[in-house]
Amino acid sequence: MLHKTRGIVLKTTTYSESSVVVQVFTEKFGIQSYLINGVKKPKAKIPMNVLQPLHLLEMIVYHKQNTHIQRVSEARPVPIFKRIPYDVVKNTIVQFLNEVLYKSIRQQHVDEQLFEYLYNAISWFDETEELSVNFHLSFLMKLTRFLGFAPQPQTRKDQKYFDLQDGNFTSLLPVHPYFVGQEEGNALMQLLNIAFEKNNSLNFSNTYRRLVLDKILIYYKLHTSSFGEIKSHQILEEVLA
Repeated sequence: MLHKTRGIVLKTTTYSESSVVVQVFTEKFGIQSYLINGVKKPKAKIPMNVLQPLHLLEMIVYHKQNTHIQRVSEARPVPIFKRIPYDVVKNTIVQFLNEVLYKSIRQQHVDEQLFEYLYNAISWFDETEELSVNFHLSFLMKLTRFLGFAPQPQTRKDQKYFDLQDGNFTSLLPVHPYFVGQEEGNALMQLLNIAFEKNNSLNFSNTYRRLVLDKILIYYKLHTSSFGEIKSHQILEEVLA
């Protein structure tokens, strides 16, 4: 049976000389793997360039319960990206976010709220002409709300530490090494709550931005099973330096 759904490309793996298996986070079915034939041929019905990380698709798919690999009838980019594929910085940020996202939602089932957040955030990042150098930080902090480990706000002035393991502010020095000071904790909360349009009002230096990102990745590692190491981290830092 054919179904229409929107999708967000997560990972593409070569299956044969001209075919690939694409993992897509779909609005209707959660994460699915689709075998797509002939993508590397000159006149491919579904070309390889629409299957890049975090590309947004409108799809018509076949869906069978308890089947590991599904089939695609049609897939087209909606919206068509104007900037991400052609802007080195934006493209590098998207590659990085794709790696973190893939490792964070591997077992994700249908979640329309999460899908809507991702779809709208990626669309906004492509459409905005001004480069938001804090976008990836804010994107990841906002994502914690949908993954179930959003940090809790400070409730008292004497709470001088933010416990990355417990996800809250505390007045007592944690007994483990996974914590930051009040300033860094407040920065995480700002990134969580600020609108994407106002990201550049957070006047972070490159050094401070790297520090905050390191803490966010530690936070994800503490709260996401089998998160592992992020390989695109260093490339992102070099591009944003």
